Amino acid sequence: MTALLLIDFQLDFLPGGSLAVPEGDALLPLLNDLQPRFDLVVATQDWHPAGHRSFASTHPGQPVFGEITWQGLPQRLWPDHCVQGSAGAGLHPGLNLDRVEAIFRKGTDPELDSYSAFFDNGHRRATGLSAYLRARGITRVAVAGLASDYCVYFTAKDARAEGFEVAVLEDATRGINPESIAAAKADLLAQGVRVGPSTTVLTA
Repeated sequence: MTALLLIDFQLDFLPGGSLAVPEGDALLPLLNDLQPRFDLVVATQDWHPAGHRSFASTHPGQPVFGEITWQGLPQRLWPDHCVQGSAGAGLHPGLNLDRVEAIFRKGTDPELDSYSAFFDNGHRRATGLSAYLRARGITRVAVAGLASDYCVYFTAKDARAEGFEVAVLEDATRGINPESIAAAKADLLAQGVRVGPSTTVLTA
């Protein structure tokens, strides 16, 4: 049993959004086309309360995209994005949700960021996704969406640590920075995650 995890395909991460991933909107047709190939489809949303401490705006004098230590963890400071109930937090209206059986929201703790769909960045609280997948008999997951060097990467990494077989569908992801995209791929491969085009890794 294999699940497709559609990570953070939200308007704030798409062109025109406050934290846009270049060419992120180009993924829409493939994300829709892939869904019937899986036993289960799950989506995620970044879902931050206003004033989240990952926002540069909550740290006066600190620049956007700067890095600080917060809650004992390195924290990149982002533009305000995916604020609960805002238009930017919404999933792309063209994303087919007919086969999406659950949506897991993350980043809801105002003090702690959460890139992974499984845990916050400190691994202090679980989202419940791992237990949900196991209850549905899932043993393999494929990860797609945004962004390949942040939320897709950390989701795939945690899925592998949780004991799932994991594939990252490169053609169904986009990232922010070429260097961090390459570093994320190398780390995932070293951990036994398959990374490649959907036409290849889904048949491996």
